[in-house]
Amino acid sequence: MIDMERLSPVIFPREAMQVETQNHWRVIMEYESEGPGPWVIDLSHRPRWDVQGSRLSDIKPLGLDIPETPGQCRFEKGALVNRMNRTQASVWQIAGASAEMPAETAFTETTDATLFLALVGREVFSIAEKLSAIDFLDPSLAAPALIQAPFSHVPCQIVLAEKAGNMPGILLTCSRGYAGDMVAAIMHAGREFSLKPAGSNAFENWVDTTLQP
Repeated sequence: MIDMERLSPVIFPREAMQVETQNHWRVIMEYESEGPGPWVIDLSHRPRWDVQGSRLSDIKPLGLDIPETPGQCRFEKGALVNRMNRTQASVWQIAGASAEMPAETAFTETTDATLFLALVGREVFSIAEKLSAIDFLDPSLAAPALIQAPFSHVPCQIVLAEKAGNMPGILLTCSRGYAGDMVAAIMHAGREFSLKPAGSNAFENWVDTTLQP
């Protein structure tokens, strides 16, 4: 059996201080000089699936209910379940041990085909407004919420994960081929706010302290 290494499309110009192998992915757990945030965090190793079916209410990804209304998200048991439209949803497992793709034909794995990033920190919306027309602070937009819109001119799925407190955050996925340009644009937009790359340890701590009920 070939022990195949899976590589993220993301390369940050920063030295890794701690690296682990997770499900054949090389995962950077910590970078040097991460600071207190804001951070951009590579989550491309986290499992993601597309779900399609004419009766989505009958499908239970990872045992979870799919929200009924497009744009709604559910975070439970370490997974974000995002309703896209009448017949389609996406599932992002952002915490816990990586799960295997469900066996049902409704599921398509998108992990290796897409980029997955988190933007976390007090200045995250100031950074995002340079790259998107989305008003993440719109009072009518309650977190968590899925937004399907361009980010840095690239079609993305974006989840407003948290908008309150000192450490708000957004998550986004797009086609893997845009990774280099997307990361460069985000780093450039965040330069005035001292945006830095952070590793999975920082993201896991953020999930535990901010998202977990």
